[in-house]
Amino acid sequence: MKKLLHIIATPRGDESRTLKVTRAFLDSFQSTHEGWVVEELNLFKEELPSLTVKRVDGKYILLGGKDLFGEAKDAWEEIIAEIDRFMSADAYLVSTPMWNFNIPYTLKHYIDIIVQPKYLFRYTAEGVEGLVKGKKMVVIASRGGEYSTEELRPFDFQEPYLRTIFGFVGLTDITFVVAQPMDAGGPDVQKQNIEEAQKRAREVAEGFN
Repeated sequence: MKKLLHIIATPRGDESRTLKVTRAFLDSFQSTHEGWVVEELNLFKEELPSLTVKRVDGKYILLGGKDLFGEAKDAWEEIIAEIDRFMSADAYLVSTPMWNFNIPYTLKHYIDIIVQPKYLFRYTAEGVEGLVKGKKMVVIASRGGEYSTEELRPFDFQEPYLRTIFGFVGLTDITFVVAQPMDAGGPDVQKQNIEEAQKRAREVAEGFN
């Protein structure tokens, strides 16, 4: 069985506009991908490990080219468990709204935990090498405004950041499905844009391989 890790970065549950689009993707994905299992990681329900001083010290040990040992290794057990869960997936689905032109703090926290040297990337004589290879990611996002316009595109730090950070670790095959605007055009526009995003999400799911 292959695993799709669904990373949820919205606290709104059934009220989430993002998840309304995600459900369309998952319904289509699960009906067309019998050999896959979907594992859910809800970042607003999961108790993620905090980045304490001792854990940050461990990161610098790794950045120095050494392995963790003793108390530093013990302090990293929860972080390594999260990294292992991420790396065990064959593909990724991220459901995230735009918050303040970027991503919710829980998703940033999660990224800061898993993007670690020797685990998701390493330094070589040729430069940085991403270690998450041959995998795909779909990002389903919703935004209050319309950030595809020339006026507001410079304020979109969501997609560029996610493409950059996951590209850094080797995940370059990333497809975005964006529902926008959700607030700026009123309820009728919101409904229409959700339906259009749901249609696109189904198409992406059916073509996912």
